[in-house]
Amino acid sequence: MMMFETLKLMRPHQWVKNAFILAPLFFTPAALKSETIFQVLLGVLCFSALASAIYILNDTMDREADRQHPTKCKRPLAAGTVPLPLALGVMVVLATGGLSLAATLSPGFLMLSLVYLAVNLGYSLGLKKISILDVMLVALGYVLRVFAGADLIGVRASEWIIVCTGLVSLFIALAKRRDDIVKQLDKGHRKALAGYNLPFLDTAIAMMLAGLLVSYLLYTVEAGIHNLYLTTPFVIMGVLRYLQIALVEERSGSPTTIVLTDKFLIGNVLAWIVTFGALIYGR
Repeated sequence: MMMFETLKLMRPHQWVKNAFILAPLFFTPAALKSETIFQVLLGVLCFSALASAIYILNDTMDREADRQHPTKCKRPLAAGTVPLPLALGVMVVLATGGLSLAATLSPGFLMLSLVYLAVNLGYSLGLKKISILDVMLVALGYVLRVFAGADLIGVRASEWIIVCTGLVSLFIALAKRRDDIVKQLDKGHRKALAGYNLPFLDTAIAMMLAGLLVSYLLYTVEAGIHNLYLTTPFVIMGVLRYLQIALVEERSGSPTTIVLTDKFLIGNVLAWIVTFGALIYGR
């Protein structure tokens, strides 16, 4: 039971976010080799260890507030199923192991790993209390993953993938804040919520989505890949489905859970990957 609770503390289901490290490799057919695949997978492992260390730090600092939350109260530290000294020990091992692995991959990747760790430490230690800055830092974490993936395969991350990654992650972060407001959580749970309300969040979400769709459309036109615009309907459907979950079903509190369980989104993402892959790899 203790092993299960410790694993739960690490939140392995959140490791799916590190798929963004794979993005530059997917978008660069010429770099797709067995050695680069292995290198990128090691990068995913590294960021997964660092992310779990940050989650443990967050849970340590938020355990009192989490006890007042309808679902977060079940987290191991909030529920008391994992002793604090054990949690801190696991955190140190994960952070040390992640950085050690990063150091073996490349100097650039190590630097990006340190920046990622620093950004998340700043977020955990107080920056998450500042509205707007909190969601910007969440989005920055995803963008850093893309830069890290590009460094591992020795390519320059395109402006389009950076812009689209930033916009989609901002949209998801804002939708999560909206879910907190809908559930009537106040600044006692998350201080940054004092700077948000539903009209503001709905407007901000609309802005992010408009920017995302325009950016993706421009990318498909300027990428120089024949018929790449045919992938746009999948992006639109994915955005509309997530928007439906956030605004109609009002259950956007856990983006990872949604991505891993919503059949419509899963099918849509797979269809986008297959279509996009056929167009860029079939040339």
